[in-house]
Amino acid sequence: MVFRRRDRRPLLRTIADFLYPRGGWTRAFHYVKHRVRRLPDSPERIARGIWAGVFTTFTPFYTMHFLVAFLVARIVRGNIFAALMATFFGNPLTYVPIGFVSLKTGHFLLGTTFKEHEARSFVGKFIDAAGDLKTNFVAMFTGNEPNWEGLSVFWDQVFYPYMIGGIIPGMITATVCYVVSLPLIRAYQNRRKKVIKKKFQAIRKKAEAEADLGKKAD
Repeated sequence: MVFRRRDRRPLLRTIADFLYPRGGWTRAFHYVKHRVRRLPDSPERIARGIWAGVFTTFTPFYTMHFLVAFLVARIVRGNIFAALMATFFGNPLTYVPIGFVSLKTGHFLLGTTFKEHEARSFVGKFIDAAGDLKTNFVAMFTGNEPNWEGLSVFWDQVFYPYMIGGIIPGMITATVCYVVSLPLIRAYQNRRKKVIKKKFQAIRKKAEAEADLGKKAD
């Protein structure tokens, strides 16, 4: 494939780079910020794309955030690449507080209870749901009776409350990022236009000077 790495990284190295990039999260943040600011689009569309990407990180659709960000960006008419880059707002440093706030809010709105001390049970619910999907898929071909208990518990106690609870804090956080990023992107683009304009003026003056010297030489 064209974009495949020549030197394939070991699995542990891949996991380690995801949890903590080699250049550190600060460098990764500045890289994303630099790429977003240089996008060839209006500041409003780029900021709406950032809104879509940040909002997506508050949804429980893990491994599908790029797809969700793409769809949300289309709905709000934002820059799609900015939305994809903004999904990096969700990372191993922020997923814990995002998940905690979303679950707390969701259970509050639904009138149920989220117990903070059940962290291991929380992870276990993910494992049970994945196990049910695997076992029931195999059951389709073996004739065994499917069991949806683990997936049902996961839906009731994790996924559905997370999905409902992530809407409000997601919209608030995404709106704050939109309000902050819009003037910054606009100022950066205006400054960059001035720099490019000065370069073109310098090139034009140089060309005119060379033309004048050519005429005098003739």
